[in-house]
Amino acid sequence: MRSTNFFNSYYELLNNKVGSINSDLLLNVASYVKDTNNNSGKVIIIGNGGSAAIASHVTIDLTKAAGIRAINFNESSLLTCLSNDYGYENWAKKAIEYYAEKNDLVILISSSGHSKNIINCAIKSKEMGLSIITLSGFMKNNPLRKMGDVNLWVDSESYNIVEITHQTWLLSVVDYLIEAKNSTIKSKE
Repeated sequence: MRSTNFFNSYYELLNNKVGSINSDLLLNVASYVKDTNNNSGKVIIIGNGGSAAIASHVTIDLTKAAGIRAINFNESSLLTCLSNDYGYENWAKKAIEYYAEKNDLVILISSSGHSKNIINCAIKSKEMGLSIITLSGFMKNNPLRKMGDVNLWVDSESYNIVEITHQTWLLSVVDYLIEAKNSTIKSKE
């Protein structure tokens, strides 16, 4: 009985967090992604740990299912090389320096909003004039939340709740873009 109560409460909390987003913010994210694609740019998604796994998943779905160029920097040789040469707090900044181009969009994911490497990457992305979308959680006034053109925030201090919510929001944007693309194709037929 106790386990059932845990899961019922957990899914109620998760449902509340996922549903707490203003849909206009997600439409704004979709617009940035679509504009990036229309301007021959690519979407670059970066995170640490579970957020890196989200970056991989969303990258694959954007590329394969939505037909939008997207990359992430989860290659272990790249991560260890840049971390070794420039320090872990600077690896993402250096990756952006090496791989980003003027019409690219950078999506930065940090559950806490305090990850130094992600914040340094946001600073570098701004210096390069790139569009930035951030996803964070935990404290409302975390530094990452103030650094993007669009900032999505989850009001939770639970890593899993924040990460599941981030993934759901981003994948809903991917599904929206796929649906929009399919609707456009059907209307042309």
